[in-house]
Amino acid sequence: MGFKKQLPNILTLLNLLSGTIAVYFAVKNQLEISAAFVLLGIFFDFFDGFVARLLNVQGELGKQLDSLADVVTSGVVPGIILLQLITKSLSKGSWDIMTTMTENHSVWDNFTTTFLISIIGLFFTLAAAYRLANFNIDERQTNSFIGLPTPAAALVVVSLPLILMYADNELVNNVINNTWFLIGLTILLSYLMNAEIVLFTLKFKEYSWKNNKVKFIFILFTILLSVLLKFIAIPVIILLYVLISVFGSSKQRV
Repeated sequence: MGFKKQLPNILTLLNLLSGTIAVYFAVKNQLEISAAFVLLGIFFDFFDGFVARLLNVQGELGKQLDSLADVVTSGVVPGIILLQLITKSLSKGSWDIMTTMTENHSVWDNFTTTFLISIIGLFFTLAAAYRLANFNIDERQTNSFIGLPTPAAALVVVSLPLILMYADNELVNNVINNTWFLIGLTILLSYLMNAEIVLFTLKFKEYSWKNNKVKFIFILFTILLSVLLKFIAIPVIILLYVLISVFGSSKQRV
């Protein structure tokens, strides 16, 4: 096998390697480092497909390998990060039930209840795996996505520890440290990944303004928001992506 044919697979394996390292740091609760490796993995994930199309070496092996790597980088790691953040939020008492638990239950009961609540974050991992498996057999998703792409959902999650560390915004930090918010976000992202919502892709067949207006506008807003909001921009950009897609598709149906 030539290097040219294997180059996209090598990039995919670098995505998997980045995700595996991210798992290690997520389990150790070093979430900022874990998030950095997820971002690196998503970078490789973007370019493996780009290189495969550029070299015209797309194949079934690459498609399956890509999904397997994404399950780790964009599925397992965000789920662990959500678990860790929910556990942290419970320790801060952002959910009223924790006060009752502390007063009326043993240490073991409190630990068990906290764990059972925290593993709600792993629903993200299950939803991501289901979406990736479904994506591989869904022949409709060639020129658009149906449901939020797993890496996009993962970006929302991994932005949270980065916002907590680098964004000096007490209101935003309080929201992220709220148990209800984290559980709600987990459920919302899990739903969006598997919802029958048509979302545009950033793949360009050609670069005319007429046929790519929405993509160019989105890229422009992405750059502006990134400069103005830094890491807070990530969830805002993903929300904007969903809204533009939904509004655009509904407008076309009218």
